[in-house]
Amino acid sequence: MDFLHLPGGPVTLENVTIPACLLGRQGDLVRTNISIADGRIAPEQPIGVDMKGAMVLPAFIDMHTHIDKGHIWPRSPNPDGTFMGALTAVGTDCRARWTAADVRTRADFSLRTAYAHGTRAMRTHIDSAPPQDAISWPVFDDLRTAWEGRIDLQAACLIGCEGFSTTGPFAKTAQIVAGHGGVLGMVTYPVPDIPARIRDFLNMAMKLGLSADFHVDETLDTNSNTLREIASAVLDTGYDAPVVVGHCCSVSAMAESDALTTLDLVAKAGLHVVSLPMCNLYLQDREAHRTPRLRGITLVHEMRARGINVSFASDNTRDPFYAYGDLDMLEVLREATRIGHLDHTTPDWVQSVLSGPARACGFDVPSLAIGAPADLVIFKARDWSEAFSRPQSDRIVLRDGRQIDRTPPDYAELDHLMGTP
Repeated sequence: MDFLHLPGGPVTLENVTIPACLLGRQGDLVRTNISIADGRIAPEQPIGVDMKGAMVLPAFIDMHTHIDKGHIWPRSPNPDGTFMGALTAVGTDCRARWTAADVRTRADFSLRTAYAHGTRAMRTHIDSAPPQDAISWPVFDDLRTAWEGRIDLQAACLIGCEGFSTTGPFAKTAQIVAGHGGVLGMVTYPVPDIPARIRDFLNMAMKLGLSADFHVDETLDTNSNTLREIASAVLDTGYDAPVVVGHCCSVSAMAESDALTTLDLVAKAGLHVVSLPMCNLYLQDREAHRTPRLRGITLVHEMRARGINVSFASDNTRDPFYAYGDLDMLEVLREATRIGHLDHTTPDWVQSVLSGPARACGFDVPSLAIGAPADLVIFKARDWSEAFSRPQSDRIVLRDGRQIDRTPPDYAELDHLMGTP
C-alpha cells in the first residue's frame, strides 16, 4: 500500500502503533488495530489494511498561540533576539500595519498551516490594547465561524498588567472579550501592586463569567514570582473557573526551596500550566556574543509530580518573539522531549498535546474510543525514536475519517503584506 493514500470507506487499520495511555493501558507503545466507518472510530471492519506499525494519534490541540501576530518576521524582525527587542518590534508593527485585512490574512494562513499538520483545536492570544481590541476581535469571530468543523477556536485577550484596571480602558476591552465568548488574559510581572491587580483581574473575570489565561514570569529573573501571586489570589478569591498559566520561566532559575514551595501552591490552587519550550529557548538567557547557559523551560517534571496539569504548545510563529515554527504539534512534542528530557520518564507525555490542553481549555478530549470522531494523525514512524528523528512530512491526517490535503500554504501568499505600509 502507498502510505500516503488510504482507501476510502469503512476500513480497519491493522498493525498500528498507539501509545498505551490512549487506550487506557499501562506501558509505552502497543501494536493493535483501529477501525473507521462513517467518519468515526468503529468496531472491526471487513476491509483491512496492513499499516506496518505506523503510529496513530488523535488530532492535536494547540492551546497557546498568537496567530494575530504570526508571520510578520520578514517585515519586522527582532533586531537583537531579546525579549525587549521582540516587544518593541511587535508594538511598532502593530501600530503601523494591523488592519483587519492584515490580521485576517496572516491568521488564516496560520490556521491553514496548523490544519495541514493535524491540529483540530486551538487557543490563540489576541493583542488587545485599544484600539487593536476593536479591530482584532471581530476578525477572530469571523475566523471562528469560517473554521467551524475544522479547527475549534478559542481566544484570550493579551495586555500587560500595567494596562489593567477595573475602570480604565480595559473595562471596555473586557466587555469586547465577553461579547465574543473569549478568555480574559493578562501578562504578569512584578510591578509594585501586582497582588492587587491579579485579585481585581480575577474578580472581574468572575463577574463576567470568564476563565483566565496568564502569561507569567517570562524571564529568568528570580525576583519575578507572579506565579505564586496568581496561585495565592485564586485561593483567596475562590475563583473556580479554569486558570491557565503560561511560560513560568523564572521558577526554573530559583533556589530549589523557593521553586518547590511555589509549585506546591500552584498544585493547591489547581492551576493549569502550559510550557512553550521553543519560544523560551529562543528568547531566554540571550546575550550578545555569549553562549546561553539556561533553557528557559519551566519545571515540568516537578509540576507533573505534584499532579499539576502540564501541556506544551506552539506559541509564536515567525514573528519577533520566535523567528521559526510552523504550528506543528509533533515538532512541539519532539522539541519538548529534547529540551525538557521527557524521555526516560513516564510514558504518557503525549497527553500534553491531547487531553492536557483539552482539560485546561474545555475542548473535547481527543479519544480513540469507539464512537469518537475519526480525527487522526498517522505517522510512518513505528516508535518514538523514529517519530522524533524526522519531520514526518509524509504523515496522513484524517478528519471525520477522510484524508485531507496536507499541502501547507505557500509563504509567497504573504508577500503582498511585507512591503512598506
